[in-house]
Amino acid sequence: MIVKDIKNFNLEETFECGQCFRWKKLDNEKYEGIAYGKKLTLQKINDDLIIENISENELPFWEEYFDLKEDYGKIISDLSKIDDRLKIACESASGIRILKQEPWEALCSFIISQNNNIPRIKIIVERLCQNFGEKIDGGYAFPSAEKLSSLTVDDLAPLKSGFRAKYIIDASKKVTSGEVDLNSLYTADLDAARQELIKINGVGAKVAECTLLYGFHRMNAFPIDVWIKRAMATLFSGIEIETLGGYAGAAQQYIFDYSRKNLKKE
Repeated sequence: MIVKDIKNFNLEETFECGQCFRWKKLDNEKYEGIAYGKKLTLQKINDDLIIENISENELPFWEEYFDLKEDYGKIISDLSKIDDRLKIACESASGIRILKQEPWEALCSFIISQNNNIPRIKIIVERLCQNFGEKIDGGYAFPSAEKLSSLTVDDLAPLKSGFRAKYIIDASKKVTSGEVDLNSLYTADLDAARQELIKINGVGAKVAECTLLYGFHRMNAFPIDVWIKRAMATLFSGIEIETLGGYAGAAQQYIFDYSRKNLKKE
């Protein structure tokens, strides 16, 4: 399946920017990953997106997942008008798109991300899937909250996830019982959505914000970590998050990518 004229979608920038953890680069410049229990292999040649082994009926699902219907050129243009420094950041990583990931997977993955680095997060997430996920063609699906809610912290020992194990179990139990209602977070007021997520032990402001942006596609969410905090205080001082409006989540990714490259140099 070839999807033509797809602009502002760079696979490496999108899959390696820290928003997802189940996509990996193959030797031939292709990427493969698993989302919503479906495995996919794809590559981008110029503006053509080449997706292997899917039918036309499956294409709408992946178009939605990759947010292909959104005009990221317009997002970049609108953000660029706010500040020249922001324009530079947007243009330096103009191929990033915000994936529409499965909410439970996003929540669990960002619980695992705490005080962690991306390579190790990917390893722990893969162990979680291999040990408790449903076997699918070519890999394992992400385990459901219901599946994990029946486990104990000791059961998660093979993950080697440390203190995060108890938070994964707590999240799974609260989501399964309905104490935390994930479905409501698509439309709830953003502050109310944050409060719903921090009912879970170990979920603070950053994990909640990441979950809302990457799991619920709440594009006005703006996760703040060490890189972003430093970037907003130095490279982008004077730019208020409120001015980014409904594109704050996309701006966060452009700022994050730019700051990782440039603050490291400094």
